[in-house]
Amino acid sequence: MNRPQARNALGNVFVGQLLEALAQLREDRQVRVLLFRSGVKGVFCAGADLKEREQMKDSEVHIFVQRLRGLMNDIGEGPRVGWGESFFVSTAAFPAPTIAAMDGFALGGGLELALACDLRVAASSAVMGLIETTRGLLPGAGGTQRLPRCLGVALAKELIFTGRRLTGDQAQAMGLVNHAVAQNEEGDAAYHRARALAQEILPQAPIAVQMSKVAIDRGMEVDIASGMAIEGMCYAQNIPTRDRLEGMAAFREKRPPKFIGE
Repeated sequence: MNRPQARNALGNVFVGQLLEALAQLREDRQVRVLLFRSGVKGVFCAGADLKEREQMKDSEVHIFVQRLRGLMNDIGEGPRVGWGESFFVSTAAFPAPTIAAMDGFALGGGLELALACDLRVAASSAVMGLIETTRGLLPGAGGTQRLPRCLGVALAKELIFTGRRLTGDQAQAMGLVNHAVAQNEEGDAAYHRARALAQEILPQAPIAVQMSKVAIDRGMEVDIASGMAIEGMCYAQNIPTRDRLEGMAAFREKRPPKFIGE
């Protein structure tokens, strides 16, 4: 993301560009991990473009927020399409793991974007929060749903009701981010840690990783018996893959496996 004059604020054109990029990347079978980073030093994403929002009619705001919610669903676990959403929301989430590298401010919609990712890495000095209530708003791009699923209901309510801002270190202590790292002079420490995390994922069997993502994300929405059934369906899809046979052969032959995503 590189919109320096607006601190990567999520405006109409910017959201459209992100949706277009995601659609292209989703069709690229070579993509094993997707990283979200900022090209603007000190900022991950400042949230919604409130200057643009102020000029919108009420009906336009509703449509834009639905579109923004669709973007988050495209990144994250995939939507349950309901009233008014089918036009904006893709029915399938991004298949590969997604990682947010937060090297600076991630406020409002910026944190919602990070929450939509599978994993989050932050600089210890980064500042993040769902601050919408301090602007007369509430989180509208998934924050009220993803934050309690990440941290639990009571803590999520406290953070949203107060609009509190957290540092990267505080966020890691709560479990909001996977890793917090000391910032470097270049201002991209979180990006480098996110790349290292991606490098750990890359050697693993792509289809197995993707099916694990589906099983976890869908299973978290249902009771454990239904979740076990979802896991069974995902496991069944992995059985006929060449990568599963390669993994067993590599184990038998005492060599590293060479997975091809088939």
